[in-house]
Formats: sequence, C-alpha cells, structure tokens
Amino acid sequence: MKQLIVVAESKEKRMAEEMMPEIPVLECGVGALNIMQSLRAVPLDTEIINIGYAGSADYPIGTKVEIGECRLYHPNVNYPEPVFHLQGNTRCFTNTDFVLQSNETDCVFDMELAFICAMGFKQVRSIKIVSDNLSLHQYHQVN
Repeated sequence: MKQLIVVAESKEKRMAEEMMPEIPVLECGVGALNIMQSLRAVPLDTEIINIGYAGSADYPIGTKVEIGECRLYHPNVNYPEPVFHLQGNTRCFTNTDFVLQSNETDCVFDMELAFICAMGFKQVRSIKIVSDNLSLHQYHQVN
C-alpha cells in the first residue's frame, strides 16, 4: 500500500521528513479547503499519515500523541456528526478556526484531520505535537 504523509505547514514538513524520511510528504496548507484541494486526486487506498501541530488545554507543549478518535468541533451546536476511529488513543477535535478555549479535556485541537478522514481514505494515522495551550501567542512562538 502506498503511504503519504500529509502536513499543513513547512515546519511540519521538515519535522515529518526527519521522523519518517522514507515516506513522501505533501504540504497542503492550513484548513479544510486546502486539504480537499490537495488530496482530491490521491487514491483512497493510500495510507495517509497526518503529522502536525495541535493545541491542547491539558497536554504540555511538545507532547507527542497519536490520535484514536477524531470529529469536528462545534461547541455551540448539538447535532450528530461522524466520529472517525484511528489506531491511537487521544481524541482530536477539528475546527475551522484556532481554538482559544474549550470545556473538552484530554484532547487536542487541529484544523485538518476530520476533513482528511471525511474524504474516505481507507487507512489514516495521525501524530500530533502540542504547539500551544489554546494560545495564539504560544503557537506563533513555535511556528
């Protein structure tokens, strides 16, 4: 099975190339539209490995986690949405904006993973490195 590492930004690309130098890396840009545009021609039987930064209210900056459950993050609405199950053990909530506060605990927040999963790839893994504790200032210090 073909493998492809998917990242949002150039710093994540360099990190992914160091972590898994034998696997090609695709830098897509941040957010849903960039993900969809970049991955639309990738065969669905490609194993996608998403590596990138994520915010967290609980985990210290620099913590590396593997995602086990992913869903969209809509804190002000209540309706059923798909939940995607991966092989890790940490929850990831994907939002369209930077998350600055949340009542969710023991999780990370990103802007791409749920959209990758929703595209229908048969195998998705995700490794996230905590870049901030829901603070844009901390995020910009890392990036």
